[in-house]
Amino acid sequence: MKKSIIVGTLSIALMASCVSKKKYTALETNLSETQSALTKTQVEKEELEAKMAKIEARVTEYNQKISSLKEVNDSQYTTVDDVAVMSNNTKKKMRATLKNVDPAKLAEAKTLQDSMNLAISYNLKKSISDDEEDVDVNIDKTVVMINISDKLLFNSGSYRVSSKANKILSKLADVINSEPAMEVMVEGHTDSRSINTAMFRNNWDLSVKRATSVVVILQSKYNVDPAKMIAAGRSSYLPLVENDSRENMAKNRRTKIVILPNLDKFFALLDAETL
Repeated sequence: MKKSIIVGTLSIALMASCVSKKKYTALETNLSETQSALTKTQVEKEELEAKMAKIEARVTEYNQKISSLKEVNDSQYTTVDDVAVMSNNTKKKMRATLKNVDPAKLAEAKTLQDSMNLAISYNLKKSISDDEEDVDVNIDKTVVMINISDKLLFNSGSYRVSSKANKILSKLADVINSEPAMEVMVEGHTDSRSINTAMFRNNWDLSVKRATSVVVILQSKYNVDPAKMIAAGRSSYLPLVENDSRENMAKNRRTKIVILPNLDKFFALLDAETL
């Protein structure tokens, strides 16, 4: 009886051992397959990441090329009346500026040069004076001519530049200094009334001294290269209007700044404060 019990117990133990070993073997096989699948998945993940990195690099490269082409397009120049040139960027700025211009004046602009004249005139006037009558800006081909009323630059009866002129002369100096090859002529103009004093022998003398005073300030205070500047006196012989009233005489008493700027740089300098 005892032998039977022992034999039975051993048989059960052996069977249990066989079952446990089979389960272990199966689990081991399953673990190996799982690890293999995990390794395969990791490899595939790394391959996908490498492919994505290449795609992202190509997208970045294409975006850079698109940006480069856009920059090239924006920097292309448009000819204005076969002489002046203007980049597309400047044209965009010009259009934005023209939205602020008096519609009546804008209606008079028939050509691109007319529009350019209006935009630069508006920006420059706004940056240096609130009174449009004190500053007049005109463009003849690539030459910018700025007429500044004497009351903005000088005290009455004097050729010494007043402190009121600091803002406008600082702005002009920025424009002049932006172009190493730019030459600037500063012209003094008077009205038709004769003058003969201890300080001024005649209108020629007055106009020359006022022009020279402006040039000296541009050189000494605003570091404009004196080799780039010319001072000239025109006396009363180039009036803007007839000298037949006090108002017209005031218009003729002026300082004229003649400059040949790079229009893009000219706009950029004015945009900093006005756009």
